[in-house]
Amino acid sequence: MPDHSSSAARVVRTLAIAGAGALAWGALVEVRWYVLRQVVVPVLPPGQKPLRVLHISDLHLTPAQRRKVDWVRDLATWRPHLVVNTGDNWAHLDAMPTLLEALEPLLAAPGAFVLGSNDFVGPQPKNPARYLLPDARTTAVDPVKLPWRELVARFTAAGWLDLDNHRGTLDLDGRRVSLVGTGDAHLDMDEMPPAGGPDDARTAGGVDLHIGVTHAPYRRVLDAFHADGVDLAIAGHTHGGQIGVPFLGALTTNSDLDAARAKGLHGWPAARPDRSGGADSMWLHVSAGLGTSPYAPVRFATRPEATLLTLTSTSFS
Repeated sequence: MPDHSSSAARVVRTLAIAGAGALAWGALVEVRWYVLRQVVVPVLPPGQKPLRVLHISDLHLTPAQRRKVDWVRDLATWRPHLVVNTGDNWAHLDAMPTLLEALEPLLAAPGAFVLGSNDFVGPQPKNPARYLLPDARTTAVDPVKLPWRELVARFTAAGWLDLDNHRGTLDLDGRRVSLVGTGDAHLDMDEMPPAGGPDDARTAGGVDLHIGVTHAPYRRVLDAFHADGVDLAIAGHTHGGQIGVPFLGALTTNSDLDAARAKGLHGWPAARPDRSGGADSMWLHVSAGLGTSPYAPVRFATRPEATLLTLTSTSFS
């Protein structure tokens, strides 16, 4: 008779070996396997030449991450017309010099930013399984406060727009672009700036593009952006799920956004905007980001990323 207990033991051993291999891959290889995604977004008025927007997010940088610093610095060679930073820049109290070194070439370009929860306080140990819950937020115990006000001052001194619950306007390669942003919805710090005020460039007309920027892509923020007439919304926070299932994708977004939109280019609220140029939906780009919490330094089937968004004319052949 077949020995079923022996067969079961072999299955358990095989699964254990596969699991250990996956963990080793995610912690030793993939977490440092940075990639620049390139995405085309048909969002500009007909006849306009392309705009290059570099989206960086969730660096969670620490002073020892020299390879990440060099990789981020090299992104400037793509000569973006606009850099959008969607927060969670650092993960260590002493990371300011390292972060400024990484971003120094990009700060020379026009930019806009919002902050994430880990820009305000340092990470804390927590059970990674909490991220599989509908709401993974916890109350920090004696959190390490990070110098976020200095970070904001450094960014704005370089000319980047602070979009935390603000609006702004940039002239990019002959185009006038209006921007609106919110604070981190994961911390309930989001407050949509009122439309039609003195900070709303669309009041005077002549705007070619309207961009929304937020850290965490909660549905209420995306709905507010859509109602505001945003053409392209840009967000981070999700880490693309961080631990993915091959051929299936993310299991969670650490927000109320559906897992199918944990990373990449999608539409909101419909899966894709109307190709005829209608306003039924806006474009939404969610970055899987470049880092992780130091207490969960692993990625699987979700490479760390930045994205070069090439915005093109809405004209279709």
